[in-house]
Amino acid sequence: MTVPRIPTSNQTIGPYWHLLEDKSWADLTRFGAAGETIVLTGILYDGDGPMAEGCIEIWQSDPPADDRFPGFGRSGTDKEGRYRFTTLKPGAEPGRGNAQQAPHIDVMIHARGLLHPVVTRAYFAGEALNETDPLLASIDDPHRRATLIARPEGAGVWRLDLRLQGDGETVFLDV
Repeated sequence: MTVPRIPTSNQTIGPYWHLLEDKSWADLTRFGAAGETIVLTGILYDGDGPMAEGCIEIWQSDPPADDRFPGFGRSGTDKEGRYRFTTLKPGAEPGRGNAQQAPHIDVMIHARGLLHPVVTRAYFAGEALNETDPLLASIDDPHRRATLIARPEGAGVWRLDLRLQGDGETVFLDV
């Protein structure tokens, strides 16, 4: 007996791609979270330019997740490769050996051609702890380190473009 083959869509993040259609997942303040609200936005690039149909996920441990703040969000990229999150500005966090980590948001990228997602961080320009953050300090090249720093782009808006390859490739973490 031959089983007929039915074509299916190519999805790198499983059967959950429909969650990108629900724009509320990109608003971590949707349940009434209190704190300094910010927007984290940018463009996802691959070697050919802006990358549509990517999936950017963020999570943060500060402020701690609760009923009003999920600590996790998901945003699809539009046809120009843009993503956008509304969240709370994170604070400093304890790290290994009592080192303080600078405020940051963890970022995971799912996209065509990636068998496994890639992980990076979004730090914030002007934070004093950026100078001593253990992860940032481990990146010797200042140009590479800069690929992790979100820049202000208006009141409460921070921009971090993400580059999967080529000039200015984002630093990705081996996790």
